[in-house]
Amino acid sequence: MSQTIVNNHHTEEHITSTGLSNRKLLMWTFLGSDVMFFGAFIATYLVYRGKSLNGPYPNEILNIPITSISTFVLLMSSFAMVLALNYLNENRKGLTQFWIWSVVFLGIIFMGFQVVEFTEFAIHGLTPRTNLFGTTFFILTGLHGGHVTIGIIWLAIMGYAHKKGALRSDNSEDLELAGLYWHFVDIVWIVIFTVIYLVSASDGAPPGI
Repeated sequence: MSQTIVNNHHTEEHITSTGLSNRKLLMWTFLGSDVMFFGAFIATYLVYRGKSLNGPYPNEILNIPITSISTFVLLMSSFAMVLALNYLNENRKGLTQFWIWSVVFLGIIFMGFQVVEFTEFAIHGLTPRTNLFGTTFFILTGLHGGHVTIGIIWLAIMGYAHKKGALRSDNSEDLELAGLYWHFVDIVWIVIFTVIYLVSASDGAPPGI
């Protein structure tokens, strides 16, 4: 009886007045600050959209079909993340391992698409120093790529921890926090894809040039 009271008190200490654990609250706080971080760069891109004085311009270089495929891959990784957490809570180790590493694999594929795209852009003369489009594009997508890379490493650690028995259903919040981060990265990419690849795809030289 006394042990139960101690355990309940220990649990309550980790729950904030919002109903979230301290760790979840910190994660949501971090993600909120990251929203403002990405929001600032997306706003900067929109402010300077169509103001490059020299090419290559978005309509000359963006490959919508290929980027659509990479976007689909990233969205499927979020689906895999949901399944990984679900099977962890059900103590189904084999399926949990499969879906955690599926997220990692799909994340790596997405980054592979981004590396190929950056390489192609460089071949066609677009670098961060070429024009305003190049500067804002590479900063925004590069920052997102950095976040994806962090997520891949984090989930690889989760996969290893689960294999060793350190990640279980009774501490599934560890994977849940990684999942929140991963879903956030996916949502940010949807915004970036919409702003850069869909809205700006037809942008060419400014009038008078």
